[in-house]
Amino acid sequence: MGYRNTLECITDLEKHGHLVRINEEVSSDLEMAAIHLRVFENKGPAILFENIKGCQFKAVSNLYGDTDRSKFIFRDTLEKVKALIDIKNNPLEAIKHPFKYANLAGTAFSALPRKSWSNPVLQNSTTISALPQIKCWKNDGGAFITLPLVYTEDMDKPGVMNSNLGMYRIQLSGNEYVQDKEIGLHYQLHRGIGVHQTKANAKGQPLKVSIFVGGPPSLTLGAVMPLPEGMSELTFAGALGNRRIRYTYDADGFAIASDADFVITGYVYPNQNKPEGPFGDHLGYYSLKHDFPVMQVKNVYHRDGAIWPFTVVGRPPQEDTAFGNLIHEIAGNALSTEIPGLIDVHAVDASGVHPLLLAIGSERYTPYYQERKPQEILTIANHILGSGQLSLAKYLFIIAGEDNPQLTTHDLEDYFKHVLERVDWTRDLHFHTNTTIDTLDYTGNGLNSGSKVVVAVAGEKKRELVNELAGDFSLPPGFTNAKVVMPGIIAVTAPKFTTAQAAEEEMAKFTSYLKEYNTINLRGFPMIIVCDDSDFVAKNINNYLWVTYTRSNPSHDIYGIGSFTENKHWGCKGSLVIDARIKPHHAPPLEKDPEIEKRVDALGAKGGSLHGII
Repeated sequence: MGYRNTLECITDLEKHGHLVRINEEVSSDLEMAAIHLRVFENKGPAILFENIKGCQFKAVSNLYGDTDRSKFIFRDTLEKVKALIDIKNNPLEAIKHPFKYANLAGTAFSALPRKSWSNPVLQNSTTISALPQIKCWKNDGGAFITLPLVYTEDMDKPGVMNSNLGMYRIQLSGNEYVQDKEIGLHYQLHRGIGVHQTKANAKGQPLKVSIFVGGPPSLTLGAVMPLPEGMSELTFAGALGNRRIRYTYDADGFAIASDADFVITGYVYPNQNKPEGPFGDHLGYYSLKHDFPVMQVKNVYHRDGAIWPFTVVGRPPQEDTAFGNLIHEIAGNALSTEIPGLIDVHAVDASGVHPLLLAIGSERYTPYYQERKPQEILTIANHILGSGQLSLAKYLFIIAGEDNPQLTTHDLEDYFKHVLERVDWTRDLHFHTNTTIDTLDYTGNGLNSGSKVVVAVAGEKKRELVNELAGDFSLPPGFTNAKVVMPGIIAVTAPKFTTAQAAEEEMAKFTSYLKEYNTINLRGFPMIIVCDDSDFVAKNINNYLWVTYTRSNPSHDIYGIGSFTENKHWGCKGSLVIDARIKPHHAPPLEKDPEIEKRVDALGAKGGSLHGII
């Protein structure tokens, strides 16, 4: 549907039973976020908050919390946009199949941004403090915008066609920000906005920033879509929304999305930073307080009847999971087109997205007379780790597609079974030490600093996995409660982590003990997870993925039974051991507030707006 604004989308969703209204007064301090989380957990509809304590505006959340609902929102254009991306990736397709793509001319025309003379969002002005001050987690540094559309232009190539529209979190209050005059922007310099800021800094000039909130849903998806090189976010949004994105410039020269609900404009001056955070983030932990650019607020605009869209991030799955599913469906094979030999890749949501990638590649060039082993897939792995957001991965498992052509990276248990049946820990581990990792990941030895490991697997099955521990299986003193997570993987509860030196000693004793007493019993368990609570890790695959890959730094926390180093290559002859305990330098995990949860319970009681939903 070609929705012009948030209200049109909400009206359509409600008409078709995809939205619930909350009439009771609710607080923007934790309560709205808790309501959102509960409704999402119960696979509920979008939520319109009509009565926010101390705020004149309404807010909406969970718009994209269900993949089917997202597809419903874009039901008229989804297939056409997928076809446009196919053409962008492979223009010869349009020549080979002209009738297949004959109906795309109108969609392509919708992609062109249109300068407008009618500007509903400029009709009213307000202040930062008058906006919905939504705080999601109790230790957050203040209120944040969680669905901001941050617009900047290239100083050397001004104009909308060379602009960047990205979703970078915005802190509205708290810390050292001067109320109503300053807000915080959290982004990395390698992102599109960072490139623009670097150019502005070099010229000694402030960067103009416009933050759009609300508007056509296609604009929101455009801001997070990993588009092919050279495709503008605004053009993608126009094509997806089947309506050209309207824009103008205000009297101060700031770009304005004419159909947005709110627009905040301001300047980012060279080398002006302030502490931003903490913030409960998508890894399931807080990202801590660090210096990030501060924006000097110029104007805050809003349309009549403006509605504030927001989401809540936390331990996956969350609303951004469904959003990611839609992105994957639209993008299709774009990445495999860019990386020769790549068949499939999956950033695993349950692990916090960036910590763990699963991939399938081609291993085509092994001569028939040689043993099949990882060769081409190692080249593909290096390409993956040099590609955009995929470069943030810590663990990359990659297998040869020829060994099981039916396997996909989304069949998680089958994928790990395939890996563990074939992996050779003496050969298949490839470490990248002292490198960059995600800013939100605190498992490394500093901000953005950590390590990566590639596990590349090709060849015949080497072992049978087992799903039950031998009766005489034992553990060294201090280690208890061995539990089978899935065939081939054991979780063990270990003493609380204290220091790196103590951990080295503990793990040396652990691996030595198992080598001496349990080598035979462990042949069917090539992976062991040392953790704080093995019952929790073994409860389900999502717990295993979250704990293992968000609480370990490969270079520091991978050990092995019968480990060795040969010509700088590290490997082990027995089981691989990952120390996934919480360390003192880790960020704290996110926890719900019991008192706030009681308020949410009341909304689900008979007579409450959420009765029958939660």
